[in-house]
Amino acid sequence: MGTPISELGEFKLIDRLTSSFPKYHAETIVGIGDDAAVLKINPTEYTLVTTDILVEGIHFNLVYTPLKHLGYKAVAVNLSDIAAMNGTPKYITVSIAISAKFSVEAMDQLYSGILAACKKYEVELIGGDTSSSMTGLMISITAIGKALPEDIAYRSSARVNDLICVSGNLGASYLGLQLLEREYRLFKNEPDIQPDFSTKEYLLERQLKPEPRFDVLKELRKAGIKLHAMIDISDGLSSEINHICQKSNVGAKIYAHKIPIDATTAITAEEFNMPPETAALHGGEDYELLFTTSTEHLNKLLAIPSISIIGRITEASEGVKLVLQGGNEIDLSNKGWDAFLQKS
Repeated sequence: MGTPISELGEFKLIDRLTSSFPKYHAETIVGIGDDAAVLKINPTEYTLVTTDILVEGIHFNLVYTPLKHLGYKAVAVNLSDIAAMNGTPKYITVSIAISAKFSVEAMDQLYSGILAACKKYEVELIGGDTSSSMTGLMISITAIGKALPEDIAYRSSARVNDLICVSGNLGASYLGLQLLEREYRLFKNEPDIQPDFSTKEYLLERQLKPEPRFDVLKELRKAGIKLHAMIDISDGLSSEINHICQKSNVGAKIYAHKIPIDATTAITAEEFNMPPETAALHGGEDYELLFTTSTEHLNKLLAIPSISIIGRITEASEGVKLVLQGGNEIDLSNKGWDAFLQKS
C-alpha cells in the first residue's frame, strides 16, 4: 500500500515530484517555488508566469457560489500571484473541464465573470482548452505578467531586521466561508429556510469576489518603498510567513495585537466561538500582500492607511514566533489551508 498524499501535504508533495527536474534554459531566473516563475525572455523586462486550478467540491461549492463570481475569482486569484511578484498582469489562458450537468447558458455566466475581471485589470484572454468531466467543474487559469528585474519581490529576499507588513485586513474571507457553509448545512436540512446575511455582506464579498492588491502596489511605488520579500496570503498568514522564512533562511516575530482584523470579522468569529486571530492566522483566501522591507521606510509605511506593520524578520535560529499580548512567544507553525489535508 502506498503512502497517503495527506501525509505529505501540498508543498512537500510538490518538492518530491519536482526536485529531480533539470534546468535547461538560461532564461529561467526562478522556476518552481515562488508565486510565479520568472523568465528572462527580454533582458530589460522579465516575464512572470503562474497557474492555478479550482476544483468543484474542493475549492468551491456551486450551491452558494454564483458562476459569474466563480469566473471572476478564478482570474483574480491568479492575478494575485502576479501582484505578489510586484508585477503587472498582461494575459491569461483559461482551461475548463465541464460535466453534463452544465448548460451553455451556465458557461456564459462563468465567462461573464472572467470577462469582468479581464476588463477591470486590462488583461487579455489569449487561449486555453475545454474538455468534458465526469465529476463536475474544474477551472485552470495561467496568468502571464511583466516586471522590471529590479522590482521583482521574491520569497527568498527577506533580510534580518526587515519590517513585516501586510495590506488590508485578515480573516474576513474565512469567516465568509464559515457563514456560507453554516447556511448550506441548514439548507440541506430545511430547504425552505432563507439565509439571512444582513450586516455580513463584506465577509461574503471577500470570500466570493476577492481582489488582487495592485492598488496597494501603486501606493508603495508612489511612496518610493523598495520591497524585499513578498507573497500573497492565499493559504493563511501562518503559512505564508513560514514560506518567506524558509526561502530566505530567516526567522520572524509576528505581534498578535498588530494583525489587522475588521470589526465584522471579529464579531462573526465570536459568533462561531473562534478567536479572531485564528481566522486571521490560518484561514486563508484573503489575497492580501505580505511583504518585508527596510526599517528606513517606517515613516512612509505609517502614512499608508492600507498597510499594517505586524512584525520583524529575525535570525533563522530564533524561529518563527507569534508574540502574544503579554509578551509571551509561541511557535507560529504552518496551519494554513492545504488542499490535501482538508476541504473547503
